[in-house]
Amino acid sequence: MRMITKHSILLGLWVSIAAVQGKTPNVVFILADDLGITDIAAYASHFTGKPIDELYYETPHMDRLVGKGVAFSQFYANQLCAPTRAALMTGQYAARHGFTTATPLLPTYYNQGMPAPEGFNPHDVLGHKDNINKQQAWTNGRTNTALDPSLQTLPKVLGGHRSAFIGKWHLGGHGAKGFQPLDQGFDEAPAWFDAGGSAYFKWAKHWDKKRLPYPEMPQKESHMGSAGSAPHAAYLTDDLTDRAVRYIESAVADRKAGKDKRPFFLYFNHFAVHTPLQAPAETVAYFKNKPQKGTLGHNNATYAAMVKHLDDSVGRLIQALEAGGVMEDTLLVLTSDNGGVEYTNPAATDNFPFKGGKACLHEGGVRVPLVCWQPGRFGGGAWCDTPANCIDMLPTLAALTGNNIPGNVDGISIVPLLENPAAKMSPRTFYWHYPFNVIVNHPDNGLPLTPHSAIRVGDHKLLWDWHGKMVLYDIRNDPYEETDLAEGMPEKRDQLMKQLQAWLKDHVAPRYLPVRNPNYDAEKDDRKYPLVDLTGALK
Repeated sequence: MRMITKHSILLGLWVSIAAVQGKTPNVVFILADDLGITDIAAYASHFTGKPIDELYYETPHMDRLVGKGVAFSQFYANQLCAPTRAALMTGQYAARHGFTTATPLLPTYYNQGMPAPEGFNPHDVLGHKDNINKQQAWTNGRTNTALDPSLQTLPKVLGGHRSAFIGKWHLGGHGAKGFQPLDQGFDEAPAWFDAGGSAYFKWAKHWDKKRLPYPEMPQKESHMGSAGSAPHAAYLTDDLTDRAVRYIESAVADRKAGKDKRPFFLYFNHFAVHTPLQAPAETVAYFKNKPQKGTLGHNNATYAAMVKHLDDSVGRLIQALEAGGVMEDTLLVLTSDNGGVEYTNPAATDNFPFKGGKACLHEGGVRVPLVCWQPGRFGGGAWCDTPANCIDMLPTLAALTGNNIPGNVDGISIVPLLENPAAKMSPRTFYWHYPFNVIVNHPDNGLPLTPHSAIRVGDHKLLWDWHGKMVLYDIRNDPYEETDLAEGMPEKRDQLMKQLQAWLKDHVAPRYLPVRNPNYDAEKDDRKYPLVDLTGALK
């Protein structure tokens, strides 16, 4: 079980009482897709010391948010998008619910019209693997694709708010009936798509498609998404922003007219800056000729253009809140679902100085931006160096809005850190689990990633490569994971490993764990370290 200190319980109660006594804020939550921690210029400057005007990416609106709000330097997501989205919606570790990876459209028991084996989820995939021409000592675990609608999700917890979802869903079993945004408690969904990625031009017909992806799928039509009413802007990021601005304007107008006096909650999940790398030609041309190209390894003009359109979106939302006179009544949250993508050719971005990127459990893959701003309440351009996690967002928003925090969450309210970014908090423990062999190369050995799990307790983080290797880092003093302490601190290494495996055994169903590959040939393996089965405590 998760350990909660008396101190954190009292803080949570105090915050909830404080929220009830004050004015309940609106919430605008912006979730970027694949935005690396140093893709925001203010973050890159913070970690590297580079002046913003020397950087390649241009993010003045997100920089303004950092300069006005509270920016977290050690905020964690998961290694991929769907697990982070499940964690944000529930306040629980995604692996509890079987979200261990993000999938394209794949066969599941449900969409194939097959009964799920006893103990399985109908929306578990039948199998998922990358095309890896290397020896694999472990075969992949499974993953779930649809979030259980009976769970206490974010819009349900914020039940006193009128709520809307816009953008990338990726929690609905790729169009499964009964698992889409309106089924999870949102009042409105002006435009949404239940997939991992989308074209940025001419996307609408794909979002509106009703044809079933598999004829065996036991429903009349696909519930994959809705592009919303026409007309559409030419570029997806701009179109979704148009719809988000209209929602804010409508909510403000309704409240002023007395039609709906509830505060509003907008959960805006951009597809930007996920692949495919596509952007308007004129914006790309600007970045192709920019002198700062190459700084911090950032040299992809199309990606830079995508980041700019995302930044413009943030600016337009702030402008809409200010024009409506509700900025001071609104908490604005900006974060990302995982680290930036380094594995495309050419690379989309570079997470320097952090190690690794999307799909890695190193810091570059799971450490992401988080900025929170409500003028007059939270802000001042302060940096918070206390670790926090995406599982904390549901309890935090519940506390801020005077709602009860569900008793089964894994996260805690971080409102004390918003009130005072230097506040002392009890040491935290975080977990990650990724039971897949992946075509993405390991940042240390350059070979395709093997299944990994990880734990951070206080300052120490252990990464377990299921092939048989453990590495240990002191993240506070070595945030870029340059010095492995595993051999020099064997007691700490083994203690964390024991704790990680106990958590996996208690909270992750066996089907979501890797399985030994009977066809593995050690003599043909390119890895310089031998297979060592360290799963004894899980058996």
